Amino acid sequence: MSKVEQKLSELGLSLPNIPPSKGVYHSCLQVGNLLYFSGHVSIETDGTFITGKLGDAASDEQGFHAAEQCGLAILASVKKSIGDLDKVKRVVKLLGMVNATPEYTKHALIINGCSELFVKIWGDTHGKGVRSAVGMGSLPNNVSVEVEGIFEIES
Repeated sequence: MSKVEQKLSELGLSLPNIPPSKGVYHSCLQVGNLLYFSGHVSIETDGTFITGKLGDAASDEQGFHAAEQCGLAILASVKKSIGDLDKVKRVVKLLGMVNATPEYTKHALIINGCSELFVKIWGDTHGKGVRSAVGMGSLPNNVSVEVEGIFEIES
């Protein structure tokens, strides 16, 4: 078990079962020492989608949880791609997308669910990268949150 997976276990968290993609893209793509990961949607550990629009059907707490679950889905794909989560050196960039009503304004607080997870794993220096958090009129399958980004990994 990697140090990252041990830390997740201590936090009472586990990696979700990722459903197979229906799109034409890579979940992760390594270029040099950077690992780019495609948008990962909010799913529970059993692989079911976390759905609902923030500002309407989903609460801020549900949105925060959905963003944390996106982080766990990212880790599951990264593990599948590079084999060992301990190869991740730092978070470089995240783009968080929140399925929200036009009036909703707490996008950054929702995406903190993912960002805080990574800080718990790698600490403030390596777990916190640059980030954007934006609202979207809709997301695939009505999921609440989607996150994409870049990690630096050991070469």
